[in-house]
Parts: sequence; structure tokens; C-alpha cells
Amino acid sequence: MFFTPGPNNIMVMSSGLTHGFRRTLPHITGVVIGFAFMVGAVGVGFGTIFIAFPLLQVMLKYAGAAYLVYLAVMIAMSGPPRPGETARGPMTFWGAAMFQWVNVKGWVAIIGTITAYAAIASFPMNIVLQVLIFLVMGTASITTWTLFGSALRPFLTSALAVRAFNLVMAALLLASLYPVFME
Repeated sequence: MFFTPGPNNIMVMSSGLTHGFRRTLPHITGVVIGFAFMVGAVGVGFGTIFIAFPLLQVMLKYAGAAYLVYLAVMIAMSGPPRPGETARGPMTFWGAAMFQWVNVKGWVAIIGTITAYAAIASFPMNIVLQVLIFLVMGTASITTWTLFGSALRPFLTSALAVRAFNLVMAALLLASLYPVFME
């Protein structure tokens, strides 16, 4: 699931293309740490809030979807920076870490993981193990997607090519919402 197209992977690939790998490092770190923190928080009981208040989960689902639509529009409308124009920088560490809390696909992955594997090892060791797996796999996945975006930089040199790429990335970001609403 880590390597499939989803909001985080699409955004870091687009950032890798637009800003390069080095400038995307805070975004990468924010995704990995934010996601792993969320696994730990849900694992120690934060997820029970959603069981007690199911409306909260529905609200989060639609708020997250709305934010992903907004991000898709921003990606679709972006192009290469014009000469003399100050381009908007990549997402910050804190922005990426906080994004995990409205990442609808992330919630599905975390709740599924916690409920499926919580009883495998003794608590709290099972949560520690899950956090470590998310740290390792998240780092591998998000770094791969960013490197792929960065590797495309020499090939996407025209404004038209960058525009087409951004439109495809925006469409993929919107497509990542499909499984969320088909459950």
C-alpha cells in the first residue's frame, strides 16, 4: 500500500519535479514522521474516538476529500516558475505532518493496520513494531516517488510538458479518492 499512488506520493513526486529532491526533504520528513506518529496515536487509543463519535469520522472524510480536491486544483493550475517570479516553495515539515490528519487514504490504511495486526504481539510492543514498519516503508516509498519526480526534471523542460505532467498528477490525486468513497 505504501508504494501505490496516493496523496502523499503524488504530492512528493510533483514537488520533486518542481523543487528538486533536496528542497523536498522537509516534506518527505513531515510525511514519514507525521504518518508514523498517527499510527502510534491511533494504536494507543485515539481511534476509539471515532468509534464513540462516528459522525466525526464522516466529517474528517469529507474535510480530507475537500482538501485533496483543493490540492489537486493547485497542482493542476501550477506550471513552471516564470523568470523573475518567486515560486511557491515545497510543503514544509509541519504542513506535511499535519496533512496526515486529513489524509483520507492514510486514515483507511492506519485504521485497517491497527485493527488487523493489533493482537499479533503483546501491547505496546505491537504498536512500536507498527510504527517502525511505517517509518521504514514510508521512508522507502516517499523517497522513491520523490526521486522519480526529481529524475523527470531534465525531461520536462518545456512549460507545456510541465503543465501536462501537473494535470496528470492532479487527476491521479483525485483518483486516489475513489476507493475512499467506494467503501
